[in-house]
Amino acid sequence: MDVVTCKATSRRTRTCGFTLLELLVVIVIIGLLAAYVGPKYFSQLGKSEVTIAKAQIDAFEKSLDTYRLDVGRYPTGEEGLGALMAAPASAGLKWNGPYLKKGVPPDPWGHPYQYRSPGAQGEYEIVSFGKDGQPGGAGDNADLSSL
Repeated sequence: MDVVTCKATSRRTRTCGFTLLELLVVIVIIGLLAAYVGPKYFSQLGKSEVTIAKAQIDAFEKSLDTYRLDVGRYPTGEEGLGALMAAPASAGLKWNGPYLKKGVPPDPWGHPYQYRSPGAQGEYEIVSFGKDGQPGGAGDNADLSSL
């Protein structure tokens, strides 16, 4: 099977091109590859968002530990994660921040992180409610916590 079909239109010129059948075969092959690879690619996106959320929670934990070393306590629930960027009045002169470089980002799904102090099982807890932004859930909607 010729890959390129050429026709002699005159003694000096030739017209080269693909037949319609060859083009349709290539389009079908590309469609099959996209149908196979597409779902695998998009399933990886959900996993990467969970990985990003876990990394952000870990960064918050490190910043909170530094805050605690300077101030002597973790921020209260009312002060929240904002205490890592701006000195709360109760911190006094001990605050040596900001403790985050770029501010407090939202979780990968665009929802704010929830900070609780005291936490359910420790001095504090940082929670992302997942893709749906609601407590509970499974898969991409599952809650991620610092505990």
